[in-house]
Amino acid sequence: MRLNTFTKILSFFLILCVSFSINAAEIWVSPKGNDKNSGTKESPLATVHMAMRKARELRRLKDPSIKDGIRIVVMDGTYYLNEPLFVRPEDSGTADSPTTIVADANAKPIISGGIEIKNWTKSTTVINGLKKGAVWVADAPKKAGTLIDYRQLWVNGKKAVRAKNTAGTSMERILSWNHEEQTCWIPFKDKSVKFEPGMEMFIVQWWSNANLRIKNIEVQKDSAKLSFEEPESRIQSEHPWPAPWISKNNGNSAYFLNNAFSLLNEPGEWFLDKKNAKIYYIPRTGEEINSVKVTAPVLESLVEVKGTIDSPVHHFNFKGISFQYSNWLRPSQQGHVPLQAGLYLLDAYKLKQPGTPNQANLENQAWVGRPRAAVEVNYSNNIQFESCRFEHLASTGLDLNKGTNHNTVKGNLFKDIGGSAINVGIFSEEPFEAHLPLIIKDEREMCSDEVIADNLITNVTNEDWGTLGIAAGFVRNLTIEHNEISDVSYSGISMGWGWTHTPNVMQNNKILANKIHHYAKHLHDVAGIYTLSAQPNSRIEENYIDKVYNSPYAHDPFLWLYLYTDEGSEGFTIKNNWIAEKKILKNHNGPKGNIWEHNDPYVSTQIKNAAGIRAPYKDLEKEIVIDEKWGLQEMPKPYAIELIGNDFDIEKIKSTLTGFRIVGQELYQWKNHLVIYGKMNQPERTKRKLALAFPSLEIKIYEDLVYDFQNFERCKDSKPASDWENVVLTANLPADEKLQKEYVDYHKMQFEKWPEVAKGFCNADFQQLQVFKKDRQLILVISIPKGENLDKLNPKTTQNNPRVDDWNALMKKYQTGIEGAKPDETWIFLNKIETK
Repeated sequence: MRLNTFTKILSFFLILCVSFSINAAEIWVSPKGNDKNSGTKESPLATVHMAMRKARELRRLKDPSIKDGIRIVVMDGTYYLNEPLFVRPEDSGTADSPTTIVADANAKPIISGGIEIKNWTKSTTVINGLKKGAVWVADAPKKAGTLIDYRQLWVNGKKAVRAKNTAGTSMERILSWNHEEQTCWIPFKDKSVKFEPGMEMFIVQWWSNANLRIKNIEVQKDSAKLSFEEPESRIQSEHPWPAPWISKNNGNSAYFLNNAFSLLNEPGEWFLDKKNAKIYYIPRTGEEINSVKVTAPVLESLVEVKGTIDSPVHHFNFKGISFQYSNWLRPSQQGHVPLQAGLYLLDAYKLKQPGTPNQANLENQAWVGRPRAAVEVNYSNNIQFESCRFEHLASTGLDLNKGTNHNTVKGNLFKDIGGSAINVGIFSEEPFEAHLPLIIKDEREMCSDEVIADNLITNVTNEDWGTLGIAAGFVRNLTIEHNEISDVSYSGISMGWGWTHTPNVMQNNKILANKIHHYAKHLHDVAGIYTLSAQPNSRIEENYIDKVYNSPYAHDPFLWLYLYTDEGSEGFTIKNNWIAEKKILKNHNGPKGNIWEHNDPYVSTQIKNAAGIRAPYKDLEKEIVIDEKWGLQEMPKPYAIELIGNDFDIEKIKSTLTGFRIVGQELYQWKNHLVIYGKMNQPERTKRKLALAFPSLEIKIYEDLVYDFQNFERCKDSKPASDWENVVLTANLPADEKLQKEYVDYHKMQFEKWPEVAKGFCNADFQQLQVFKKDRQLILVISIPKGENLDKLNPKTTQNNPRVDDWNALMKKYQTGIEGAKPDETWIFLNKIETK
């Protein structure tokens, strides 16, 4: 060997040893590197793939440099993948010597599954009536001579809109759906719309949407009949839930058509012409052809962490890495008809004779598949994702699927994602019917002891509207805490699967101190936090849930909630959650029930302020997306509705009211007067529905709230009771309008000039006292802690408080009995109608 050659080898060896000897072995990667380099900072590799191979070799050879771990340091830049990063069992570290793929200091490296589309030119012909040059055109990229397919396109990091037939965020509504023929009728006045192969229908149905590939459009005058490709055609028309809806009250299912050249006509829209291998885009204001970066997704999965049941991956970390531009092609290949949470139906139908061995009244059967994720984890433990970014992704962001445990997801950003930000745990595996409880023989298949904390999840679910911020299936010992979730199409967090009361693998799950706001952007039957099935010893506590979007196309405009325990839910303690109103739903919960305590706007502000992301990840809050142009739900307000007549059909009245989701709805009756009290949206609409059902009854709305005492506002050191009981009374004012005005004026100034009265109500622990007025009749509602008695509490209003007696004496001249009261009766107590 020549001396200079030996010197070079020795120098390389010394550099390698130095690089790997400080704290942990380090392997450096740079877009400017070369995979034939040594992997030092000065001589970095070009790909993370090669860095992982080198790390794997260090593990295999038991190199002493890895004693404190291996750090694959990724320098600033974008790393375009040709295949997913595959983390194998051989890549595993140990508790003392983990492997970490980490961003260089102050760097924001991007692992991308996309491809940049270049060489755009302006159109030289008139396209769809647009002037020449209004549309940009580029050659559609190919791989191995085959056109690359994709359903999304990003321009300067902003998602473009697949060409569709409606403007902006508007949608049309179907005319009808024929389940036997598997066809749909739609309005079809715009004859410029032409059927093209690959054209799709996007339709909203209850708590999800479907993507249906159109087989044919048969136009008849101003309507058209659509037929669809298989397998989605059969599944769409056979499955009972969720399905297209027809509603005179709220409108039929909303839809739009997309993915056709004839639909390309609005700034921000694009179309992939597969036949001619061209891609078209209409720029938004301010976008210049020579300065934009246009990216199409190619890979469906960017990272696969995949062990086996006997050889799991473990002690492998990602820190500060950005995962961007994933694809998802199933809707283009087989359609997409979800059951719930984005789990798509493989088969589904309604039973002619309801009932299964597991559920006696079950009428539907469904088998589901799981959407792809940008980062997928199976049979792995002690994996950590910290301070990473999941952005511009077509389907799920991160999926902790099967056989995962003791993994941590903390301090990450999930933004601009088509599906759920995070899926965790088994839902229904493809061979098993979706309503079956999961019972496993090998605990190693279980998803357990995961922690999802301090992440910002914003502008997700923007393609598949029925997906979630965080969706958990059959999980155990899961902790979801201190995350912030905003700008989602459906619910914030969903935990549980199976719709079953049957004991299963789920238990000890926790949803704690999360901040959820600006949700339900497109769908209803929705909640900030939603649960399914039995989960013993589970907790939902100290979350902050507020601000619900107003969806213009929701099938049920009143079915939005803050907390929603759905079918089979039991074993939960649900307490100290700050919600703007007690708008909750307990739907067919398990026989052992749940514990509900202090879920209302009176929860401590300390709990409210502590919810959401903690240090050191607070800087994530600057990334929050809120669609200011989108309206918010109007909060329900207190009203009383009085029905006057004879022979009340109480059950029919309750049934008529069902769809209006009246918060705290209660019915009270005295003789021929029945009062409905609660917090409502659109009381006039409720009145109209009642009038149609009961044309012989007189119906009055009491919306003039002339007095409103609230304990938490007026009482020092107030601690509102968790549950209230209402006492409802009615009386008349004198016929003299001057006296009526005096009564109202006294109540307007009472807090200021008669503060002793409110003090008396505080002493009596009245939770609220409201007076409604309609013409000269009053409805008085006194709310007291549940289990208390008004006769016991009322004397406390005057105890050591003589001015209350003066007030009561003064008010007597303004009060008289309603028609039918005895001569000595003023305030009439109405009797509460108990719910069965």
